[in-house]
Amino acid sequence: MCEKHYCWHDYPERGWIQFLILRVLYEKPMHGYRLMEELEKRSFGCHKLKTGSIYTLLRRMEKKGLISSAWETVEGGPDRRIYKVTRFGEDVLRRSLRIIVRRKALIDDLTVFYEKHFKGEKE
Repeated sequence: MCEKHYCWHDYPERGWIQFLILRVLYEKPMHGYRLMEELEKRSFGCHKLKTGSIYTLLRRMEKKGLISSAWETVEGGPDRRIYKVTRFGEDVLRRSLRIIVRRKALIDDLTVFYEKHFKGEKE
């Protein structure tokens, strides 16, 4: 039986970029530009966000209570806003990971079935 959960929607896969942001910020709070670089690296180049897009997304996530931010003073440079995952965001991340792990088990089972019964057939 599936566990009742809160997520920004019932299918974490639809919000991969938000999910990836939570994962990266959970590991290490950082500013938006560094986050953009990390997202591109971690998604193997699949998620190249524009500056305006990342900050819009971060503001939305902050309004939902998934992340928080605070200004950091940088000596010799401009101050920058550092983002981090809130307790609520951590809970959403944990629950979403559980869902993804369950779905991966289903995909693995279907893959084994495919390989046993259909692999090698002409399509």
